[in-house]
Amino acid sequence: MSRKIFADLPAPGTQPADSASIPRRQAMRPLMAALDNEAQGGGPRSPVGALGQSLGEMSERTKRAEEIERLLSAGQTIVDLDVASIEPSFVPDRMQIDDEAFKTFVQSIKAEGQQVPILVRPHPEKPDKYQIAFGHRRWRAAKALERPIKAVVRILTDQELVIAQGQENNERQDLSYIEKALFARRLDRQFSRDVITSALAVYSSDLSNMLSVANRVPDDLIESVGPAHSVGRRSWMALANLLTEKPNVEKARKLSSEASFKELPSKERFEALLKGISEYSPTGSETVPVSHAGREIGRLSETKQRVTLTVDRKASPEFAAFVLSELPRLFELHLKQEG
Repeated sequence: MSRKIFADLPAPGTQPADSASIPRRQAMRPLMAALDNEAQGGGPRSPVGALGQSLGEMSERTKRAEEIERLLSAGQTIVDLDVASIEPSFVPDRMQIDDEAFKTFVQSIKAEGQQVPILVRPHPEKPDKYQIAFGHRRWRAAKALERPIKAVVRILTDQELVIAQGQENNERQDLSYIEKALFARRLDRQFSRDVITSALAVYSSDLSNMLSVANRVPDDLIESVGPAHSVGRRSWMALANLLTEKPNVEKARKLSSEASFKELPSKERFEALLKGISEYSPTGSETVPVSHAGREIGRLSETKQRVTLTVDRKASPEFAAFVLSELPRLFELHLKQEG
């Protein structure tokens, strides 16, 4: 999957003008050092022989350096980098949870080695440093194992980095919905909506829903719940709708502070929070029905006494009129089915 991401990156010579400000030699320093180490090998030599061999080595080293630079430009060279020389992306995309899944991942890397390289760029501000485009979990695993990490070094602009980062995450499908929503919100502070939809491979309506959830659910509650893998859009939107009321936010914070809540796995923490607020909320649970294209078509709230469908007449006047005209027919159909 990552091979596809590497293939989708811009080809050499198509980089935007501002990418030229990053010296390619920064990316080559580990490789040049490796060549230096090779050149220092071998036994004692005579002065004449040493001079001749040194000249030959310099010529060969130059050829190899040029080849390495060519391959590096194409993003095809895999190098071993010290994990200490690498920093994460300037836009975080994961919630840092040292759960059992990550521990299992570390053990897999330890037993089988790193199968897929990460993608980094020369750090735009720090010489001899790199910045991750994708591969944060592999980098964290390598740090935990105290071993070098295999990486492809590529010159990338900020925009190219976040697009590669988002697309690789979509390919691997191991980010949860709320992690993607938080990633979208961070991108929204610096990039256009076109860039964000490209990075996340979502429609603009999906992006709007993600930003709505990330902006309405307080950060401290998201952090207390964790990534909540397999909890999808509908559930997070239901929680976000409930948290528009201040009493519900206070109730949620009280629930999340309990010791029994903190001991639950992330998904179960989310479920406990949603259930606890739904039972507490005087307005009951509210959901957002959507069309097959992902468009919001109204709001549905339920209590023990009633079900209320709200349609925004300004946003969907035709649908509102259609619902009103169809209600009598639907009720007659219901009576026929009962009879």
